Amino acid sequence: MRNQPKKKSFNKKLLKKLKQKIYSWHKIVAFITIIPVLFWCLSGLMHPFMAHFFKPEIAKDVLGIKNIDSSKINTNLKEALLQNDIQEIKNFRFVSFEGNQYYQVKTAKDSILYLNTMDGKSLQNGDKLYAVWLSRYFLDDPKSPVENRELLTEFNSQYKYVNRYLPVHKISFDRSDKMQVYVETATDKLATFNPKSRQFFIWFFDTFHNWSFIDAVSNNSVRICLMLFLLTIIGFSALSGIVIYGLFWKQFKKVKIEDAASKKRKYHRQTGLALALFTLLFAFSGGYHATKKWDPIPFENMVYELVFKVSDFDSAEINRLSSVNDFRNISLIQYKDTVFYRCQFAHDDKTEVKYINSVSKKENKGIDFEYARFLANYFNEKVSGKGKNCCEMDSSSEGVSENKETIKETESVTDFKNREYGFVNKRLPVVKVAFESEVNKTLFIETGTSRLAAFITDSDRVEGYSFAFFHKFLFMEWAGKNIRDLSMVLAALGVLIVGILGLSLLLKRN
Repeated sequence: MRNQPKKKSFNKKLLKKLKQKIYSWHKIVAFITIIPVLFWCLSGLMHPFMAHFFKPEIAKDVLGIKNIDSSKINTNLKEALLQNDIQEIKNFRFVSFEGNQYYQVKTAKDSILYLNTMDGKSLQNGDKLYAVWLSRYFLDDPKSPVENRELLTEFNSQYKYVNRYLPVHKISFDRSDKMQVYVETATDKLATFNPKSRQFFIWFFDTFHNWSFIDAVSNNSVRICLMLFLLTIIGFSALSGIVIYGLFWKQFKKVKIEDAASKKRKYHRQTGLALALFTLLFAFSGGYHATKKWDPIPFENMVYELVFKVSDFDSAEINRLSSVNDFRNISLIQYKDTVFYRCQFAHDDKTEVKYINSVSKKENKGIDFEYARFLANYFNEKVSGKGKNCCEMDSSSEGVSENKETIKETESVTDFKNREYGFVNKRLPVVKVAFESEVNKTLFIETGTSRLAAFITDSDRVEGYSFAFFHKFLFMEWAGKNIRDLSMVLAALGVLIVGILGLSLLLKRN
C-alpha cells in the first residue's frame, strides 16, 4: 500500500513528460506546415468561390447538328486526294464553314487537311481557319479580332491534363475579357474556355494548390513526394492537437484567460479541436489523390488508328451514302480485317450511327459494341503493360493478343450521371466495357474516334470516392450544391483561421 503514492507520482511525471513532448512536437510540425496549410486553404477556398461568383459562360458549348449538302460534292474523295498527291490517310469526314464544304482529312503523318468538295483544292492553313471559325461559333462573336493562334500538342500550366483533348488549337481574342478558347478541330469539340479572371484563378490554383512551381526546378515525382511528406506532417499535427487538447483538456481549461495571447491560445485550441477531423480528411484525401498523379495514363495518346490506302476507296459508295436523307457525317474503321463506313444520321436533333460494310455495302448491326470490346482489349493490353509501351500506339492490328480477358458487361453511356464516369472524362457518348478481373477493370471507349476515354479499377474507385467525399464534401450532396460548397468553404476557412492563430502564437513566442 505504501508504494501506491510513489506509483501515482511516477505516473503523473510520465504523463507530464508525455504531454510536454507531444506539445513540443505539435509546435514543431505546425511551424513546418503552416505555410503549406495557408497556401492550400486559400487556393482551395477560391475553387467554390469562383464556381459560384465568377463562373465563365459561353454562348454555345456544342456544334449544332448540320446535315451534309450532297449538291456541293462535285469532286469525290478519291479524286480530291489523288489531286493533292495523297496516297494514304488515317481518316476523313465532312466539315462545313464559311459557306464551303470540305473533306477534312487526317494524313498518315497526322496533319489535317481541308479539301473542297466542289473542286478538290486544298485550303491553305485550313485547320487554323477552322479552329478560329469554331471558336467564334462557340463564343457567338464574329467580330472580335484574333490576338493569337497556337496549336498545343501537350498540356501546360493553363491547359491542364484534366482537359483531356490533344492536340487542340488555342485561340486568344482581343476583347475586354481576354477570352481564350481551346478547340479540337478533329471532332468539333470545345475543350475549354478561359476569360482573364479564370486564367488568373487557374494560375493561382495551379501554383498554390498543385505546387506547379516545383516542376520548374525539379520534376513531377519530387513535387508529389514533397506534397505527400507535408500532408503526412499536417496529419500528425492534427492528431497531436487532438491528443493534447482532447485528452489533456482538463489541464488546459484551468488556465486563466488574462490577455490577448491567452484568448488566441484558447480559440486556437477550441477551433483546432473542432476542425481536427476535417483537417485529417483534407490531408488524407489530398495525399491519396496526389498518388494517382504519379504516373497518369496518357489518354491523349490512347487512340487506335490504321492507315488506309486511297487506291482502295470506293468513291461511288461514299457518294451514295452522303446523298441519303439525314446523312450527317462519315468516317472509317477497320474491324476483323474489314473496313466499315461509320455513318451518322441526324433525326430530330438525335444522332443515329450505322456501320456499312465497305465490301458487301450492307449495314452490320451490333458492330458498335463489338468494336468497343475489341478496342477495350487492345487498350487493356497497352495500359496493363502486356503489349507495347502504352504511349506508343500501334498503326496496325498487330499486337492484339488472342488471350483476352473475359468481358462481363457492355453498355452505352450517354451522360455523366454515372459516378464511375464523370464530367472530368470529357468524352461522350462512350461504351462501357467491364472485365472479369480481381480489380474490376472497366474501360470506357469512344468508338467515334477509336479512343480510350477512361480506365477504371477498384483503386481508382476508392480514391475517387475518397476525394469526392472528404475533399469535395460529396456527403453533403443531399443538401444541394450551394450548401455543400458553403460547408466546404466554412471547413477550409476554419482550418485557415486555426493556422493563422497558431502562426501568430508561434511568432509572438519567437
